[in-house]
Amino acid sequence: MDRLETRELAYFVAVAEELNFSRAAQRLGIAQPPLSRAIKQLERRLGVILLERTSRKVILTAAGRTLLHEGRRVLSGVAAAARRTQRAGRPDPRLVLVTKAVGDGGMLPEILTTYESEPDAIPVDVLFCGFGEQAALLRGGHADVGLLHGSPDLDGLDTEDLLIERQVVVLPARHRLAGRAAVTLADLDGEITPHWPGMLQGGAQGPEVHDAGQLVQLIAVGRVIAILPESALGYLGGDLVGVPVLDAPPSTMMIAWPEQSRSPALAAFVRAATAVAALRRSPPASFPTGAAVGQEAR
Repeated sequence: MDRLETRELAYFVAVAEELNFSRAAQRLGIAQPPLSRAIKQLERRLGVILLERTSRKVILTAAGRTLLHEGRRVLSGVAAAARRTQRAGRPDPRLVLVTKAVGDGGMLPEILTTYESEPDAIPVDVLFCGFGEQAALLRGGHADVGLLHGSPDLDGLDTEDLLIERQVVVLPARHRLAGRAAVTLADLDGEITPHWPGMLQGGAQGPEVHDAGQLVQLIAVGRVIAILPESALGYLGGDLVGVPVLDAPPSTMMIAWPEQSRSPALAAFVRAATAVAALRRSPPASFPTGAAVGQEAR
């Protein structure tokens, strides 16, 4: 069997996502008859039925669902390869680092300084993103390396753990628990927490939060509370308080990069990050009671 072509994969994915040949053709900017012929030819070449067609609807078969899943990955990989190749061919190559605004564990300045002394170092562009976006930006070829906290979706990425932190609950200063030396998860029963991007519905009752600025505002006005890594406190301004959560699982910050990367500049950055993490002092044995964010907790 001949290899699959990206064009026919794109055709099939469009039909599989739309479940309508007319809408898929419009999306692709082609006429419907050649699209229908292309899908039939693809089925003949593969020797399987991908779509069950009736006069009223189009239904994916088991084989079709498999090709949709794999086809999306292939098309995403091709697009990512094109972006990485274009950036690698620039006359002034740069390393793109992606992180959320409160997600570097307080180590980014030191990592960048340490990296500058590496023989293979090149200039670094820092791309700040919203919550939960780092892995997708890495897989999509928009960034070369990222700092992120434990994620269930690390497919296609290599990682190295950098920092394990205890977690704190961030509260408005007037909150009933703001003066406590520590709390437990049971103390937070009934509190409204944010709905993070990618979280399954029902995981939280609060509004979906996409960035640190939005989160700070929602906490400040009493709409939500949030459990965050301790290092995030130094970045969240405003009249907020951080209280340790004794039984919250530790939060792991990691460095991540696309699998099978062979970039010397990237390897040098990973070395710098792991070196800084290894030298980082252990967190203090105690935490200031009701520490105001941006002040004692900085």
